[in-house]
Amino acid sequence: MPPALPIDLAPEVTAALAGGRPVVALESTIIAHGLPRPGNLAAARALEDEVRAGGAVPATIAVLDGRLRVGLDTAGLERLATDTRLAKLSRADLAATLAAGGSGATTVAATMIAAAAAGIEVFATGGIGGVHRGAEASFDVSADLEELARTPVCVVASGAKAILDLPKTLERLETLGVPVIAVGQDDFPAFWSRESGIAAPLRRDDAGAIAAAFRMRRALGIAGGQLVANPVPAAFALPRAEVEAAVAAALAAAAAGGIAGKAVTPFLLAEVGRATGGRALAANLALVHANARLAARIAAALARH
Repeated sequence: MPPALPIDLAPEVTAALAGGRPVVALESTIIAHGLPRPGNLAAARALEDEVRAGGAVPATIAVLDGRLRVGLDTAGLERLATDTRLAKLSRADLAATLAAGGSGATTVAATMIAAAAAGIEVFATGGIGGVHRGAEASFDVSADLEELARTPVCVVASGAKAILDLPKTLERLETLGVPVIAVGQDDFPAFWSRESGIAAPLRRDDAGAIAAAFRMRRALGIAGGQLVANPVPAAFALPRAEVEAAVAAALAAAAAGGIAGKAVTPFLLAEVGRATGGRALAANLALVHANARLAARIAAALARH
């Protein structure tokens, strides 16, 4: 027989799921690897507060000491924010880390796996991974895309990270049959920027319509989830041309420094942050908060049916 899954749900998450109340999953990589210390702890708490304000229960997910934790206490959040030894876990290494009793922060893909295992249908994040620029030579494509095609979780993000090849990312999502739904606009959002210059495949303007699309996909028996692309709030949005220039410089710096693998994304994000004088970080925080609020509304709509 296969081993029992070493999973621990926080008491309030267990109670909410048992009572049919809305729950929103939150990833931990953004805390451990994405946001600068020491502000990352305050950001993690603020995101949970956003979910609660929207009428849902937050479930921040991580692997700590060989246990898949769904919903973290104060000590768990503090460890995520301060422990520099935490691995960055995706589909490929999640099981091995659990089996070895290790610890790590979960990416979009790993968070989706954990959320589905716990019975959580909605997940809020910043931006998904995707097809990296130059992937035709490097074959660097995030596991997030395949996860969206196979795991039934509604992922709310501000599109894919702008450091990626957005046209190729959308093409791959289309091939995989993943619905990509822009919220309130026809353009696919580009993380720090509201527009990418690429038309989104689908548009919905409210949480109820997004929840209805997710329920219908489930009723049809179609595997996988959906990507809800929620643009960064306008007051914090960066001009697309400025972002492109910063990304180009960051990519050159990564190549010169031999940065590769899982280190690429945090390096590029930090470089763009420096190039924009901290405005990219402000936009990142604003969009994650907006996504948490929208995810709570979608979870509440799903819970009503």
